[in-house]
Amino acid sequence: MGKIQNIAVYCGSSSGNDPSFEKEAFRLGDYLATHKLGLVYGGASVGLMGAVANGCLSKQGKVIGVIPNFLKRKEIEHIGLTELIQVESMHERKRIMFDLSDAFLVLPGGFGTMEEFFEVVTWSQLGLHNKPILILNWNGFYDPLVRMLHTMLDQGFLKKENLDLVIVLEKTEDLLTHLHNYSPSKTEKWLSEDSI
Repeated sequence: MGKIQNIAVYCGSSSGNDPSFEKEAFRLGDYLATHKLGLVYGGASVGLMGAVANGCLSKQGKVIGVIPNFLKRKEIEHIGLTELIQVESMHERKRIMFDLSDAFLVLPGGFGTMEEFFEVVTWSQLGLHNKPILILNWNGFYDPLVRMLHTMLDQGFLKKENLDLVIVLEKTEDLLTHLHNYSPSKTEKWLSEDSI
């Protein structure tokens, strides 16, 4: 695994009902900038997306936003970023975020966050990439998802090596250790990255 420079963060454009999530998202952005890790995210100024970007920018970190033109008003594009890339489609947004990032980090969110997570982990399962995929399970938000993944394993719909593609962390401070110690799985490569 090469040096990790940029991390894609998938999270809600809403702040949710737990006020600690927004504080943690800001603190995560601060943490990334402090450790010289660039942030790649969806380009919004609101919700957890805006909080993580603002935390990173507060420490002069590098923040690249990628936002589809049709969402600019709804998600309220962030105008203070290092770079804001405007695209035409959700697929283009996700592909650019994938290409710019060396790892993927999932924070609390809704359908969009889940869709991004499951797509990138499926690509890893298929052998299209071997970049780290981590979930920050603040306040047990993702406990039900983790249980569901284990149910998939128990019921024979998921192999252990595929489950192991997802690293679940409870604390932001554990992120750097897991990135440094990350070793790509030996998943058989079914397809080339051009197939994405």
